[in-house]
Amino acid sequence: MKLLTSNDLIAAGYEPGPVIKDLLAKVAEYEARGINDPKYALKLLKRDVAAPLPKHGMRERPVALAEAIVPESKDERANVDAVRRQMHQLLKTPVIARGVILPDACPAGKAPAEIPVGGAIAVESAIIPSAHSADICCSMFATFYEERSSVAKELDALMSATRFGPEHRHLDDLVPDPVNDENVWTNRFLRGLRDRARTQIADQGDGNHFAYLGEVEVDAALLAVLRLTGHGELAARFELPDGMTKRYRVLVTHHGSRSLGAHVFKRGQIAAEKHVARAAQHIPAAAAWLDAKSDTGRDYWDALQYVARWTKANHRAIHRRFLERIGGRSVAEVGNEHNFVWQRGDTFFHGKGATPAWKDSEGRPQLGLIPLNMAEPILLVLGGDRDEFLSFAPHGAGRNLSRTAMRRLFPDESSRRTAIERSTEGIDVRWFCGKPDLSETPLAYKDAAKVKEQIREFGLAEVIAEIRPLGCIMAGDSGRSWRDREEALTPKQKRQIEHRAERRRVSRDLKDEW
Repeated sequence: MKLLTSNDLIAAGYEPGPVIKDLLAKVAEYEARGINDPKYALKLLKRDVAAPLPKHGMRERPVALAEAIVPESKDERANVDAVRRQMHQLLKTPVIARGVILPDACPAGKAPAEIPVGGAIAVESAIIPSAHSADICCSMFATFYEERSSVAKELDALMSATRFGPEHRHLDDLVPDPVNDENVWTNRFLRGLRDRARTQIADQGDGNHFAYLGEVEVDAALLAVLRLTGHGELAARFELPDGMTKRYRVLVTHHGSRSLGAHVFKRGQIAAEKHVARAAQHIPAAAAWLDAKSDTGRDYWDALQYVARWTKANHRAIHRRFLERIGGRSVAEVGNEHNFVWQRGDTFFHGKGATPAWKDSEGRPQLGLIPLNMAEPILLVLGGDRDEFLSFAPHGAGRNLSRTAMRRLFPDESSRRTAIERSTEGIDVRWFCGKPDLSETPLAYKDAAKVKEQIREFGLAEVIAEIRPLGCIMAGDSGRSWRDREEALTPKQKRQIEHRAERRRVSRDLKDEW
């Protein structure tokens, strides 16, 4: 039996990596000298080679938090107070340099150090899975095209081009895509997930994901702005007669990486918790991180990049199928992530509901899409690159009330139906699963005008166009998602039950892989 193994050294606080090989060689020397006490061998290693890295703990005080939000009503102030508490807990994490909350900020659960929606953080040489959330690469994608038919007929085509609801597409109705044939499936965070990826192309899930039909007027002034800011290639895609304005239809989809991303997140979270158990102490699960320079951290980063490619392919599959059905063609495309991790130097910027608004590698302000609610325009913006706010903009309007609280405001079917009809008047709204979902109507979200004003007030982005609403498809109430059920248990009880069940299932599923 060996005096010390690599696992013994890692448990003693040494970082996994090349140093372990050197340490084991030294241990072999001790064994050759007749030393057989593991505790004494560890003491000699500390003297002869190096001491284990000191274990981090949470800071006593949080690092700086910038606020690009101005609460006005009682509900808004309570909402922001809760968001601040969550961020102040998270910003005590030793690898985080600073943070920000944006105009769409709202709480996300009650676990210690859990990042709120509309929150972003700068992290040094580390990736925090919980800070990008389980819906990895939740993102926006827009295709501009020329009108082919009525809004109603185009929405009919869109209903057949996409899918909403839990689970996946029927196995007789799968949509092939080259992204599923990439040579990535040996990555420890992607292994065994190819079938999940394959069955959910052209599938949008549920919750606040949507497919939105709108229209936008493109004129010479907009094209001039695009050219002046380095986006001349995009400007050239629009066929605009001199001095004229042309109206385009726009399909905008919003969704993430579905079951593929959820499982990558679960695996990343387990790996992060294992890492901090070795390298730190008293770190809440939601703040657990991976060393970005370790083999595990690099594998996770590679998996995130694939998930981003898969999600963009998913958007494009829906848009392609829609255009085929209406006999249209893509004039131009714009898209951005808002639940993700972006690397700039050695810093990893994490956003949960945060639109990148910095300059890209060519020095151009980034284009982004910010939806407000189904009855309001989607904003096409150029990033403001405000470093004090980590160069992010909001991802939408955010909520002041939870889904359950919204349902309590309208306790019966009649009041809910009336509220839904009034808040969506003038647009063609479809609920893919049949039953309307009150918690996804405009009533559930913050005042769109105020969010737009705060984007301008804090210089987060410049609005260069507005995509006006014509119609929208959302999942609605399928009766099969946890979001659709009335709460018999308290939210805390439900979270505890779901968390325990999920951890047991993930640990069982991954036992062989790890």
